[in-house]
Amino acid sequence: MKRMITLSAATMLAVTTFATSVSANAFVAWEVANVAWNDVLNVRAWPSSKSAIRAAYPNGTPLSMTGRCMNGVDLKDIAAMPASVQAQQVRYTWCEVWHDPKGTGEWQADWVYGRYITPMQ
Repeated sequence: MKRMITLSAATMLAVTTFATSVSANAFVAWEVANVAWNDVLNVRAWPSSKSAIRAAYPNGTPLSMTGRCMNGVDLKDIAAMPASVQAQQVRYTWCEVWHDPKGTGEWQADWVYGRYITPMQ
């Protein structure tokens, strides 16, 4: 009986984890843009240029955004606006990205500066 409860709890945890990662992963597609030709966009652990770098991506790299940005900006709220207006809305703030920095299937939420991202068209 105890074993059956443990398996049931583990199954519920796996389903909850999968549902959470799918909803975060499937939110909004943006891409890296406006980075100098010989540079990359640093993805940071926290919304600060002094925070640890978790990954770095060149221009054109697709990003899966959670929708959450600093300063009250929510990508879901601005999604119907033209791409240029969306880019302007996030230009001076940090936005949360959902990514797999090591390519191992261990997805995590980190931060990018809005000046260097744009909605995918």
